[in-house]
Amino acid sequence: MSSADEVDRLIDERPGKELLTPVYDDPAHRVTDFLYRSGGTTAAYMLVTDAGRVIVNTGMGYEAPHHKRLFDAVCPGPTPYIITTQAHVDHVGGVALFREPGTRYVAQANNGACQADDARIAALRIRTAAIWFDISGRRAREIAVENPGVPMRQDAPVPDVTFDHRAALSVGGLDLELISTPGGETIDSCVVWLPGEGICLVSNLFGPLFPHFPNLNTLRGDRYRLVEPYLAAVRTVRDLGPSVLVTGRHEPIRGAELIDRSLARLHDAVDHVHRQTLAGMNEGKDVATLMREVRLPEDLRVGQGYGTVAWGVRTIWETYMGWFSLRSTTELYPPDPSAALAELVDVAGPDAVVDRARARLDAGEPVVAVHLAEAVLRLRPHHDAAVDVMIDAHKALLVAGGDVSFWESGWLRHQIGYWENRRPGPAGQSAIDA
Repeated sequence: MSSADEVDRLIDERPGKELLTPVYDDPAHRVTDFLYRSGGTTAAYMLVTDAGRVIVNTGMGYEAPHHKRLFDAVCPGPTPYIITTQAHVDHVGGVALFREPGTRYVAQANNGACQADDARIAALRIRTAAIWFDISGRRAREIAVENPGVPMRQDAPVPDVTFDHRAALSVGGLDLELISTPGGETIDSCVVWLPGEGICLVSNLFGPLFPHFPNLNTLRGDRYRLVEPYLAAVRTVRDLGPSVLVTGRHEPIRGAELIDRSLARLHDAVDHVHRQTLAGMNEGKDVATLMREVRLPEDLRVGQGYGTVAWGVRTIWETYMGWFSLRSTTELYPPDPSAALAELVDVAGPDAVVDRARARLDAGEPVVAVHLAEAVLRLRPHHDAAVDVMIDAHKALLVAGGDVSFWESGWLRHQIGYWENRRPGPAGQSAIDA
């Protein structure tokens, strides 16, 4: 198999739909003779040394008892260091549970700023995250039963040690280098490099799927992620020349050549989209046109199970241009286009508009059908035929490729369930498997 085919195989083995359900290891999964993984929303890792253990990422607060139980069975401590590769809640949540007297929590210098960003929109984030993630407490209750008496609180830890660019640690004969890579999912992203072993723990630096197009803006809500720092982060890891790449999900990628070619393709794919978007902007093309037109050539194919090219185009556009597209005066004022569309529905008649929406759906234009049905429902919130169009249009979008991206498929399934619950009578069950 050629090296290009190997990269394609790696892409195809890691589809976005697999992110819908976290996989929990039990017992801890042995990656090497000293490196262990405990899977979850994002995996936690343990490096075993002659002086105890180093914990890299700690999971959500409710997951940490599971991770700790698995790691304790291999090496119960002591724990000289805890390291987080970014400050998102699924990395820092269990720091308090792993802390011991003498433990030092190490993070990149922007850790506090990143945690503060999350805290400012925490209530909003919980509501939006429920669309994609199971926050019903089912898994938390299971972990509580498995670990009776162990506290399960979400930590907001303050690092004991921070670094700007690089930091070197030596623990029980194991040398580690922490390298800042702020172009990842957060401004405090970093990687853990083991130079003597050729192992690089990147966690979610490139997202939980590798090599897939980055989420320059995630649908659940977050700050925009900038292209140039992202590309710099890819180059930083590539320059290390790792032979093992340890990510936040799935098995590590092994083989220096495969890793190098994957990183090269990922870099060049994002660079291509960036350059093509800028070229189109300077030619006077609008964002909708560029979202349709910018595509990756076959030799730069990467996965789109997490971020997509079209969403990347839109984020790049708005990063440079902001939200005003210079197309309509209405953009300057609080948006409510559905009110104007409802006026047109009132003139044409709701039934006639629903008939047109159904015809558009049958003609293979589900997005247009959604626009029309939403306009009807703005005027008549309980119009059964419009509700049926919404359900069928979202199912059509799933079938037409909407099941590739974790974020897109999660939203479409959520909308199917929402509209099915709006049908009269007992709430129906979605025909789309979860």
